[in-house]
Amino acid sequence: MTGRSVAAARTPSARSRRSGELVAACVALLLTTTPAVAQDLGHKLPGLLGLDAARIPEPGTYLVYRLARYEADELRDRDGHHVPTAPFNLVGVANAFGASYTTRLSQSKVFLTITAGWPIARIKTDIEDRPEASIDRFGLGDPYVQPVRLGRRTERSDVVTSYSIYLPTDRSALAGGKGVSSGHITHEFSGGGSLYFKDKTRFLTALASYQLNTRQRGIDLTRGDAIQIQGGVGTKLFGQLAEAGLAGFAFWQVRDDRGADLPPVLRGARDRVYGLGPEVAILLKAIQGQVRVRYEWDIAARARPQGRIFVAGLNFFLGQRSQP
Repeated sequence: MTGRSVAAARTPSARSRRSGELVAACVALLLTTTPAVAQDLGHKLPGLLGLDAARIPEPGTYLVYRLARYEADELRDRDGHHVPTAPFNLVGVANAFGASYTTRLSQSKVFLTITAGWPIARIKTDIEDRPEASIDRFGLGDPYVQPVRLGRRTERSDVVTSYSIYLPTDRSALAGGKGVSSGHITHEFSGGGSLYFKDKTRFLTALASYQLNTRQRGIDLTRGDAIQIQGGVGTKLFGQLAEAGLAGFAFWQVRDDRGADLPPVLRGARDRVYGLGPEVAILLKAIQGQVRVRYEWDIAARARPQGRIFVAGLNFFLGQRSQP
């Protein structure tokens, strides 16, 4: 066999190894940041918020549960082209529990919301021909605390702004952690609003967030900061007992990942993804609750897996104190 023939014979194997390394590195870096999922309980993973993105809840105390399931079986490079990797499947599932409290300040039209949540998550990848690069992790994700979310309501609009923080429970997988923690603190600054039309039966909502990531524990690696916008357009149905609409998101990484321990394959690669899908919600008067379901598809992804996300949640209204 000639030298050229030998090189040709080895190319598929080398390409498969490089593909497996790319998938493993990309997935590890992207999904060690496990989402906290709930009614304003956090939205690291695009698609976790929808028609509730920038609306002010009615005053009261809420218990919240959210299930989010993200699946992907293809990877996009930094230019958005499909990467011919070894076949792989990525599944991330989070069950988040939390509480939220909203009150109106004095006799003004300003509302204060305080929220906290904590997810239990599992992240699993199967990479054909690269079993050593596969991942299967389960545990507590990073708790999310939103100590202040201010909103101002008028007859036709809501305007909101907030500060939130994610706190690590462990080191990340890249730093030797055994669970699903991101391994670092993330500060999140958000602002947005909602517009209401025709007796408030139709509405448009959008929330923009800036996520400022700090250096990971035990490793010289810092995830690049990101901006994302989530929201949608919807309408209330059946005397406001239900609502339906189209939810969407846009995510841009605005700073490079950096640090001496960053996998070389990810240097200079910035995430970008857009997504769209339907959402419906039903009010359950008998239990003072609401069920909300959303399914969105990633489109135009760059430097990340491309897949789809399913989110289902249940809110329980516990009551409210007398408002001033």
